[in-house]
Amino acid sequence: MKSILIAAAVAMIVSILFTPYLIRVFSRQGFGQEIREEGPQGHKSKRGTPTMGGVAIVTAMVLGYGAAHLITRMTNPDAEPPSASGLLVLFLAVGLGLVGFLDDFIKIKQQRNLGLNKTAKTVGQLAVGIAFAVLAVQFADENGITPASVNLSFVRDVAWVSFGLVGFVVFCYVIVGGWSNAVNFTDGLDGLAAGSSAMVFGTYVVITFWQFRYDCATAASSGCYHVRDPLDLAVVAAAAMGGCIGFLWWNAAPAKIFMGDTGSLALGGLVAGLSIMTHTELLMIVIGGLFVVEMVSVVLQIAIFRTTRKRFFRMAPFHHHFELAGWAETTVIIRFWLLAGICAMFGLGLFYSEWLTAVGS
Repeated sequence: MKSILIAAAVAMIVSILFTPYLIRVFSRQGFGQEIREEGPQGHKSKRGTPTMGGVAIVTAMVLGYGAAHLITRMTNPDAEPPSASGLLVLFLAVGLGLVGFLDDFIKIKQQRNLGLNKTAKTVGQLAVGIAFAVLAVQFADENGITPASVNLSFVRDVAWVSFGLVGFVVFCYVIVGGWSNAVNFTDGLDGLAAGSSAMVFGTYVVITFWQFRYDCATAASSGCYHVRDPLDLAVVAAAAMGGCIGFLWWNAAPAKIFMGDTGSLALGGLVAGLSIMTHTELLMIVIGGLFVVEMVSVVLQIAIFRTTRKRFFRMAPFHHHFELAGWAETTVIIRFWLLAGICAMFGLGLFYSEWLTAVGS
């Protein structure tokens, strides 16, 4: 528990203190956000706001995780070192953050709202996702458990749905690409993605700590979990939560800095990685329900417009629809935060109810 608190506290402090430094540096360098012409007119005033603030989130997350292990080892030499699961999830987040950084940097240099083309962005996500998937089924522990399972999972593995190695790699890419794009779509209003992500990661702190308490390697119970390194995953989730909260201090409306694709792709990758490592891929659809709705709104808008030449929403992603309907930006943000919190709590309730059922069976 101490390592979880340290990770969250250090990440939050680093993010709060490091973000204003990035604001000053990026402002001097002219690293300002470009706003698409067809977007809501109220967003035109945001043009030039420093972007790539995701650098602060990723840095805070990595330092929070490292500090938690360092301080814990100093006070307890027998403490567990960083695990394969924790490092792999961080690798996925940092790798996608680098892809997002390239995308943001090209936008700034070319002074346009489009950075990497679709092919280059997809190739970057593909490379990171495949590397993660291949490594995630390596490094078996003394019980033969690898960081990830090749089975589809809800709260536990669904035994009759196994992808096999090749299928798992493809499945991982779909999960990684889907979640990174979903969070990217959500990052369209001040603080919306950072606040929603903090709720998701906070939920996973609870889930992974619960899995640690009822790990089958230490707790002989009908409701135990076969998850590799759950406590270390809780440390990663706590560091990510702290990083998002610290960044939100400066990103809340009116934002002094945007996270850019650097942050949204990294956070989406972390969402995907946590769902895979904790064997909760399907449950994450509920916990991250707001991200799902945002992505589905874009898919629906494109599909319906191409078939009927009519727009289903005033504008996609979904949050812009309400802006154009006359809602104030802060109203949209707060109400979407409420939706994100409801989804997270409902997902946590499903997780707990499944455990009660498993224990009672």
